[in-house]
Amino acid sequence: MDRRQFIGTCGLAAAAGAALPVLNSCTGPAGKLGDIKESYQADLLVVGGGPSGVCAAVAAARRGRKVLLVDNGNCLGGMGTKGLVGPFMTCYDAAGENMIIRGLFEEIVDRLIELGGAIHPSKIRQGTEYTAWISEGHDHCTPFDPEILKKVYDRICAEAGVKVLFHANFVSPIMKGRRIQGAVLLTPSGLEAAHAKMVIDATGDGTVAYRAGAPCVFGDPESGRVQPASLFFRINNVDTYRLIADVVPHLPEFRRVNGVSYRCLHWRVAEAEAAGEWDLARKSVNIWRSVEKDQWVVNCTRIHGVDATNCESLTDAEVEGRRQVEELMNFFHKYVPGCEVATLMGTGATMGIRESRHVQGDFVLPVQDLIDGVIPDDNILLSANSIDVHGAMGGPAGGLYMPIKKNMYGVPYRCLIPKDVEGLLLAGRCISADSPAAGAIRVMPPAMAIGQAAGIAAALCLENGISPAAVDYSDLKPALIEQKVYLG
Repeated sequence: MDRRQFIGTCGLAAAAGAALPVLNSCTGPAGKLGDIKESYQADLLVVGGGPSGVCAAVAAARRGRKVLLVDNGNCLGGMGTKGLVGPFMTCYDAAGENMIIRGLFEEIVDRLIELGGAIHPSKIRQGTEYTAWISEGHDHCTPFDPEILKKVYDRICAEAGVKVLFHANFVSPIMKGRRIQGAVLLTPSGLEAAHAKMVIDATGDGTVAYRAGAPCVFGDPESGRVQPASLFFRINNVDTYRLIADVVPHLPEFRRVNGVSYRCLHWRVAEAEAAGEWDLARKSVNIWRSVEKDQWVVNCTRIHGVDATNCESLTDAEVEGRRQVEELMNFFHKYVPGCEVATLMGTGATMGIRESRHVQGDFVLPVQDLIDGVIPDDNILLSANSIDVHGAMGGPAGGLYMPIKKNMYGVPYRCLIPKDVEGLLLAGRCISADSPAAGAIRVMPPAMAIGQAAGIAAALCLENGISPAAVDYSDLKPALIEQKVYLG
């Protein structure tokens, strides 16, 4: 089979979610994969170098495992770097009293601060310009500089001995029966095989699990929708104090009506709408002050119905996102005090995807457990991030935002284990959770904590020669605590 035939066959296999026949059909008489270079061998392969994947790789490497971390871009950090998503959302309990997401997340924040690339969350309180003047669920966010974050991720991986491979696109899993044993990658060198004893899917979209045959649901099966996507961007040359002076007198007017937020700059949006110069599916602008005095992060674009697993859908979304950014820059220049000469520093190199596939495990985390503050027996982290489901009310501007009833909730280790595939763990927003529950734990601090837990669990599997389902929580819990994960 030549290379073109192989790629075509893999595409069909991916669509069907079954890659085993593909790889078997490429095996030649000598047992080697035809046209695929045997390039890498590791204990653990982590696919996806976003916040969750980085933490998974580092956590496993610090337990002495040989780890290969692959990403299709040119830097680590995913949404926080390539996507320009910021700030880190809260890492504190609901009362705003204690930092409960710690471990590698806290270490990364501390390293950012040492390099002048972040403000510690203890100094950031709700209802300020650093939280887009939002109070509910936004206490103790962490502003950061994405360029400095790239350096921190590079260094923490290098120090742990993680081998990082950029420009490596996941093509298909290498399967033996139901067990995953690595992946075929498309790199600038061609098709290359990366063999591993275990694999972690940190792709966000659950791509590895799906192509390995794990059951998945797309978005919210009840509504038939996914949360809208956003293209983040950053601006500078802002007269910050004039902008603040325009917003503060309007704080008493902030409100939500039928799921639609009328918050920052909603009075300016109304002016633009009246002039026929606003057609975005928002009634206000989420604009967050960043680390440098004149720099702000803007989260206002909204693109509905984006299928992050479809190239054409993503392409259309990226183009529409940039169109909306252009409209927003015109809005800033014409209507917003302090932004008359604001400069577009850059748009995200990738669309900010809130939702796509949810991989199914034996246990699917229900949103009610988060609302009720359930801390499971096999808990891997504590969080208090609110349930935030954009577009949940059905209208283009609506959404569901629901704080939890308790001070915190937990996430069970069981959610990291997919059905029907052996040797695979999940990390990040694709874990086994229902759609609204994923709306809380998809943000970066809990995603990083999930990744750290997945990396530690993978290391325990490798150390003891067991499957992910056989990990004993009496071993996992002390291993988490040893890496400074806070479990109460």
